[in-house]
Amino acid sequence: MQSVSRFRWVIAAMLVAGTFGPQRALAQTPARFYWKTLSDANAVPVIVNSISGNSNPFDPAHLVVSSDAEVDATLALGGYARTFTLFDRSALGAVLVPMGRISGEATVAGRTVKQSAHGYGDPMFEFDLNVIGPRAQKNIPDSLRYEPGFSVDVLADLAVPIGKYDNTQPLNLGQNRWYGRIGAPIIWQLGPWVPGRRTTLEFLPAVWLFGANDDYVGKTLETDPMFQLDAHATRDFTEHFWGALDTTWYTGGKATISGVTGEKLNNFGIGFTLGYSINDNLGLTAGYKSTVHDLAPNDLRMDNFTVSLVYGWHPLIEGTKRLKGN
Repeated sequence: MQSVSRFRWVIAAMLVAGTFGPQRALAQTPARFYWKTLSDANAVPVIVNSISGNSNPFDPAHLVVSSDAEVDATLALGGYARTFTLFDRSALGAVLVPMGRISGEATVAGRTVKQSAHGYGDPMFEFDLNVIGPRAQKNIPDSLRYEPGFSVDVLADLAVPIGKYDNTQPLNLGQNRWYGRIGAPIIWQLGPWVPGRRTTLEFLPAVWLFGANDDYVGKTLETDPMFQLDAHATRDFTEHFWGALDTTWYTGGKATISGVTGEKLNNFGIGFTLGYSINDNLGLTAGYKSTVHDLAPNDLRMDNFTVSLVYGWHPLIEGTKRLKGN
């Protein structure tokens, strides 16, 4: 019975701490998002972001509206994630749907222009497959023996341009173009893999690719590929409470609007995340992220406060609960 209880704790902690999280705000993937758990686990998140800056937070290209723009948004995200086994490797499939409201104003030629939008953004689909590291966790013994060590995944994201879009204004929830990313999540375990003592370094180098928007306020918007590097140092404080220091760097993504070329991004952001496992199925996280060295007129400026509640479950965990109840 002791091994079953430990198994329940290990799987539950992985579900609520690392199976799902926000990936749109500041286009930064959160810490512990790519931790592995038992195949056929499920998770559903409720995520709320409060964001301000000079860029549209629904757009991962971070197109700066204008140097003096002030944009505020409440971005909520809902979705579903499921782990499974593919070629004897851990895999993850997920869908994330953004929704909310956005408003902003900018001064152009002495005239203040205000815009707003609300509704649904572009849904994003993600597929992740582990290629280096432990094999997939298919049963209880696999999960009890699991340690990530040094693991590397490959991932692909694709956003479908069906979100709300108004071609008379640049500030929108939907982006009216296909976009996505290709990346390689890396987890490096430091020290023992024991709940309450786990420490990791995590990296995600990725390239974002953008299609053309041929109706951007009556013009054509094209964006060069953008490189992004996310990094996290995470640590368990107790068996139920953990924290992370987060950094992100993005460069490239030069925008061209009907032949007029802008400047490429070269920005750095920092933040922190705190996570707490409320019970076997429910996890709560809160975090703050902000750009730094962003005083130049065309620098990206954005800060974001995030709260997420994730419900995760697995048939084996629910089965052991029923057995314990009997």
